Amino acid sequence: MMDLTGKVALVTGGNGGIGLAMAGALADAGAAIALVGRDPAKTAAAGASLKHEGAAAPLPLTGDMTDERSVDETMARVADRFGGLDILINNAGTNDRKLPQDYALSEWNALLASNLTSAFIVSQAAYPLIAARGGGKIVNIGSIMSVFGSPMSAPYAAAKGGVVQLTKALATAWAGDHIQVNAILPGWIDTEMTVTARRQVAGLNDRVLARTPAGRWGRPADLGGAALFLCSSASDFVTGIALPVDGGYACAA
Repeated sequence: MMDLTGKVALVTGGNGGIGLAMAGALADAGAAIALVGRDPAKTAAAGASLKHEGAAAPLPLTGDMTDERSVDETMARVADRFGGLDILINNAGTNDRKLPQDYALSEWNALLASNLTSAFIVSQAAYPLIAARGGGKIVNIGSIMSVFGSPMSAPYAAAKGGVVQLTKALATAWAGDHIQVNAILPGWIDTEMTVTARRQVAGLNDRVLARTPAGRWGRPADLGGAALFLCSSASDFVTGIALPVDGGYACAA
């Protein structure tokens, strides 16, 4: 049920961290992979790391997923190379930690564009390709900040909360096209982004460890199984959910 042989997957923000880990899980299951990121060298290296003997070579792409033209070019490249698209993981995004009163409106707008609007633009562009294949999967990457307040990340938290509602809207709109749309809400995962958070927020490391029942920070590889489930036929009757992958952080007192 989790065999992705013959499927084509596009992972935005797929050149590092959890994006690359999820792309790796899909590649291991047999999917042909396209990665898109802003850094050409980093994306090319990530693509090379996913090569499998006898499988289609990964397609590394450079693009800005907040720009409609760039998104359209990405979809055209994927369709030209692989003949279509079955799976989309919307992982592109960034954060900039400040107190709410310290953000400029331009910074607020940029963070919403990166974390929320991009998921809408890419999903909209991917829809006709996935529908033409008779259905498929879209997985949007939210955050535990989709449901928890964050004093240092108001725009990011607002955007990630929006990702959950966007997921539900797309799930209901496209169910008739046999497209399942779900979200993953990563907890505190040890990535470049959270290394920065630990430098910026005093005591964050100890608070995360104290609250997480699993007793550790997550690793990017911890997202692979959840992504594979939601991108495979194992989840054909699962749509509109937001799945925490957080070591129990959300259920701890």
